[in-house]
Amino acid sequence: PARLRTVGLLPMRLVSFKLRDATPSVRVGVLSGVQVVDLSAAYQAKGSPLVGGMRQFLDEGEAALTFARMTVASGSFLLPQSAVTLLAPIQDPEKIICVGMNYHDHCAEMRVSPPEAPMLFSKYASALSGPGDPIVWDTRETQELDPEVELVIVIGRRGHRIPLGDAMSYIVGYTIGNDVSARDLQFKSNKGQWLLGKTGDGYAPIGPAIVTSEEVPTPIHLDIKCSINGVERQSSNTSQLVHDPAAIVAFASRFMTLKPGDLIFSGTPAGVGLFRSPPIFLQPGDKVCCEIHGIGQLTNIVLAVP
Repeated sequence: PARLRTVGLLPMRLVSFKLRDATPSVRVGVLSGVQVVDLSAAYQAKGSPLVGGMRQFLDEGEAALTFARMTVASGSFLLPQSAVTLLAPIQDPEKIICVGMNYHDHCAEMRVSPPEAPMLFSKYASALSGPGDPIVWDTRETQELDPEVELVIVIGRRGHRIPLGDAMSYIVGYTIGNDVSARDLQFKSNKGQWLLGKTGDGYAPIGPAIVTSEEVPTPIHLDIKCSINGVERQSSNTSQLVHDPAAIVAFASRFMTLKPGDLIFSGTPAGVGLFRSPPIFLQPGDKVCCEIHGIGQLTNIVLAVP
């Protein structure tokens, strides 16, 4: 019984990955030091293949998390991290919700008052990419690409009209996101095309892992940074959030049913390129590193096409 209680409290870093020397199928695992625990293999061994990937895993709820913790504690199904390629931790969320103007310092640089309620918009799942994937810059369509580091909330339970006091229990964990934005499309094209400016292919890098809530008990006190080619562009703390994760989840669930695997980009702090003087935008070959204390780093390089 004592061991089971210890396993139950074990925080995890959930990942999606593929084996470098095998078929390109997407697998689910847990980062454990320099190794990856292959949960897909563990599921296969118990006769219930994890064919639905991370979304199926999260949909199975606490039973899946308990099984994962027990698998980690067993020391079985280990792979060296050098044998795998990490992918976006979830490939097929039903919803990607984003929150605009949600940091006090970002609102200050925009010279606007913070919104009274979360300002929501969305991205498509086709915008997702993973650690190390290129940020593809289609030079035929935009000249003003701008990165935005964000704390991404990962939903772990189905809920509608979730009470504020219960909202944190619907969050399974957090990851890092980069809300890549084509500013000329967002604000200038045809009086502003927010959808086109926000949800191009690859405009939502996430990763490297979903860090479970046990490891991030206070998500409103995390240092959050973005650097380009080693030069810091954004540096803040999630204490600057206008609406915290619980408030965002409760508000969004008033209008839509949240489901396991849904992602919520919670907003970006001050320092974005658009509001610098003069504005600074990404260039081919730029190395963009987004970092959140306690969660990790997400790095992507800009690739101009054609």
